[in-house]
Amino acid sequence: MIDRIVSMGAMLLLASLSLQAAGKYGDLDHAGSNVFDQASVQRGATLFVNYCMSCHSAEFVRYQHLVNDLDLSEEEVLGNLAFGDQELSDYLLAAMRDEDAEEWFGVVPPDLTLTARSRGPDWIYTFMRSFYLTDDGWNNTVLEHPSMPHVLWELQGIQRAVTEQREASGGEVRTEVVSLELDQPGAMSPTEYDRAIRDLVAFMEYISEPAQLTRKRLGIWVFLFLSLFTFISWLLYQEYWKDVKK
Repeated sequence: MIDRIVSMGAMLLLASLSLQAAGKYGDLDHAGSNVFDQASVQRGATLFVNYCMSCHSAEFVRYQHLVNDLDLSEEEVLGNLAFGDQELSDYLLAAMRDEDAEEWFGVVPPDLTLTARSRGPDWIYTFMRSFYLTDDGWNNTVLEHPSMPHVLWELQGIQRAVTEQREASGGEVRTEVVSLELDQPGAMSPTEYDRAIRDLVAFMEYISEPAQLTRKRLGIWVFLFLSLFTFISWLLYQEYWKDVKK
């Protein structure tokens, strides 16, 4: 009886958390990123350092991690992913100084190291594909009135919002975005851009927990060892008790 109560409580808790997440982030597209696809993570690293690190840091990750985990040579990392006089022991820090960010934007852009864990891969994937241009500047269907511009607009192109007038509760008529249309093509096709964002998400998943690559690879061998050990223990059990049970 107690086990049933505990199980039901756990199920209700999971359902509650799922509803909270859905209410907080709404409908999100599935990223389909693969942190174990090394080529994808490498391409994502290139996008991250070229487009994100102008303003954002990943201050808990060193360039040396990219050498150790992504099968890149020191020369490739320092020549293609590190700019200026950075060394392998340095962290991935934004090019913009905090003082300048506060002066220009009024706030320092957040560090992105743990964004894939706090927001989730699907949120990042949907957010980076949901910018659209208005007369007042860039907006986003996932995060309304973001404080950042669409830094990848040259790759994706310019999207415009398709809106509808809908009556809300109380009779108030509101304008809602129902879809986005590509108004000006970018350097990539929509399929190519989606893949690029998937690569970026894979890299951000990686930096959120670099140890997961080693941990999950080792987990397979640990599981196989435990399975073998259990089988051997069962054989010993049968051998030891066969005469006693008679």
